Amino acid sequence: MARKSVVKRIRLTKTGKLMRRTMGQGHCRAKKRGVQLHRKRGAKAILGVDAKQMLRNLTTKN
Repeated sequence: MARKSVVKRIRLTKTGKLMRRTMGQGHCRAKKRGVQLHRKRGAKAILGVDAKQMLRNLTTKN
């Protein structure tokens, strides 16, 4: 069974990359600089050992 917490936060692309949302965008954005907010736009890729663990949590076991 895939972990619901991981399924909600991580997306698997067609090419096999794992994408996540950048942290620090939910609320309290008014006091952050525009450069910080611009840097946080878009999704970030998960790489290395973290990607392997997340992929294991995303896949279902039947």
